[in-house]
Amino acid sequence: MPIANEPRIIVALDFDSAAAALSLLEKLDPAACAIKVGSELFTLAGPEPVREIAARGFNVFLDLKFHDIPNTVARACEAATRLGVWMLSAHAAGGRAMLTAARDAVRTAALDSDRPPPRLIAVTVLTSLDDTDLRDVGLIDGASAQASRLANLAHDCGLAGVVCSAAEARSLRRALGNAFTLVTPGIRPAGVDADDQSRIATPEIAVANGADYLVIGRPITRAADPLAALGAINRSLGASQ
Repeated sequence: MPIANEPRIIVALDFDSAAAALSLLEKLDPAACAIKVGSELFTLAGPEPVREIAARGFNVFLDLKFHDIPNTVARACEAATRLGVWMLSAHAAGGRAMLTAARDAVRTAALDSDRPPPRLIAVTVLTSLDDTDLRDVGLIDGASAQASRLANLAHDCGLAGVVCSAAEARSLRRALGNAFTLVTPGIRPAGVDADDQSRIATPEIAVANGADYLVIGRPITRAADPLAALGAINRSLGASQ
């Protein structure tokens, strides 16, 4: 669950230049949102933007979806922890040994660097995928069943939570309890295009279904006034709770 007064919106900085990403921060407020750094920006500019964003007072979600052999993922999670991120992701499909190695690495690195451990969460099923996409890769029982399977594995491995769609949030909240963090991408305010997402929901529906944090990119970052767009979504969540 979110800490009291902690922002629930995570703005996705999916930009093709560090300068553009950092420029947007001037139009946002760390009291109103956290920031997600994903593969595009991190591959382009490395860890320095993460440090800069954190230095400006924003909570940083490093969403690189680590998925590799356990030792490699553990080392990556250790490095992310030392960067001072607030949250980071591994892919639950990496399996039990990988997830537990990541969990232990985060705890050890946080202790060694005398900082609070970041929330380690596991990606279940990307919100760009639907049941047909999953059948193409041999998963025949659908997105909801796969998300539930992987969320239960992450919970069993002692991770802080998972990334899931709003469609799965209600059942996962009921099954895994209020202490388990649910981060929901694929969020689109009413009337906004779905873009490349398949399993989407409005912010109000996602929160009503049990989501703790909402990852929102283009509806905020491409708005004429990003801070106003962010404020409108935060106000709608206040009204929906």
